[in-house]
Formats: sequence, C-alpha cells, structure tokens
Amino acid sequence: MTDFISPEQWQIVLLSLKVAAVAMLASLPFAIIAGRLLARPKLRGKTLLSALVHLPLVLPPVVTGYVLLLTFGRRGWIGSWLDSLGLTFTFSWIGAALAASVMAFPLLVRPIRLAFETQNARFDEMAATLGAGRFRRFGSIALPLAWPGILAGMVLGFAKALGEFGATITFVSNIPGETQTLSLAIYTLLQSPSGDRAALTLIIISIALSFLAILLSEWTMVAMERRRSR
Repeated sequence: MTDFISPEQWQIVLLSLKVAAVAMLASLPFAIIAGRLLARPKLRGKTLLSALVHLPLVLPPVVTGYVLLLTFGRRGWIGSWLDSLGLTFTFSWIGAALAASVMAFPLLVRPIRLAFETQNARFDEMAATLGAGRFRRFGSIALPLAWPGILAGMVLGFAKALGEFGATITFVSNIPGETQTLSLAIYTLLQSPSGDRAALTLIIISIALSFLAILLSEWTMVAMERRRSR
C-alpha cells in the first residue's frame, strides 16, 4: 500500500473522507426535513422551497463559496459571532465540511423526497385513526419506510462532498494538512511539472471511491423499488 500511496497522499485521503463524512452527516437532518416537506402535495411555497434547496446545483460553486465567506467568514454576520465563541470556519477543515455540505445538500434531498412521495398514505391514515400523533407516525412509520431513500441520499451526498472543489477553495483556501482535500490536491499537483504521477494516484483513488459510492447508491435505489413493488 505504501508503494502505491505516500504518507502525504494517505493524509489527503483521510482528510477528504473525514470532511465528506462530516458534511453528509451534518446535512442529513435538514435533508430529511426538506424531503418530507417537499413530498407534501399541498405544501404552500413548495416551488420556492424546491428552488432554494436545488440552488447550489445551478449556482457556480465559486459563488456559493463566496456567499459562505461573506456569511461565515470572521467578518461575516454569522462568522463574527461564532468567532467570538471560539468557532472559526475559515481556513479549517470544519469550513471545508460546511462548504461540502451545502453543495451536497440537494443530492441528499432528492432520493429522500422520492422515498417519502412513494409511501402508501394508507399506513399513515390507519395510524392516525388509532390515535397516533403526527410525530409518532413520522418516527414509527414514515421514517423507517423511507430508509432506503435516506441511505441512497447519504451515499450520493458523501460522493458529492468527496469531490467538492470550487466552493471549498473559495471559502477555506487550499491549505495542506488542513483544507486540502482530494480535488484540491489533484489541482495543485497538476500545476507542478513533476506532479503528474502523484496526481494520477489521487485520481485513481477518487475514481474508485466515487464508483463504489455510485454502486452503493444504485443498489439501495433498486432495493427501494423492489420494496415498493411488493
């Protein structure tokens, strides 16, 4: 393993996995809430909410990173308050995770929304007639039934966060050992005349991780379709 990947490259991979995992887990509760709301057919403001959720998909990532910098930077309207509490996002891996979570959020929401939309409404209606409250019905019926979609969203969100570049470099820069994830490291190596071989190693690792994530996502979506057809 050490012949294929150097300790420095291994550190980059581990940092990327940590950033992607934290980004995905931080986005997950909000993605479940958004997916549940968007699955309601008569929700007021549904179009506006859907547009806001999917905005990071169509905005240039650099714009998203700049907005994060204005908001969560040390002089930002939220970042200055957090900085006084000792929590700093800029130039740290936590900020990289924040940028990745914003960019990955729409991909978490889409399969979760589908999972809620395809549920049989009769289960919820039967539980309501038996006296179960809204939150109890959600926790005991809707959420377990949506689990395959939630898992698919988690995998897609993780894969997106793993490959995030534009918003990350704009928000937290490209600091080796702190914010330099796989994408940023590949970009840096490709700027060096002698960095092609090291970049190729990281590219192969990135492709392998992304391919595995897509396979897992497809498997969960197929399992969800089979479960729905029963």
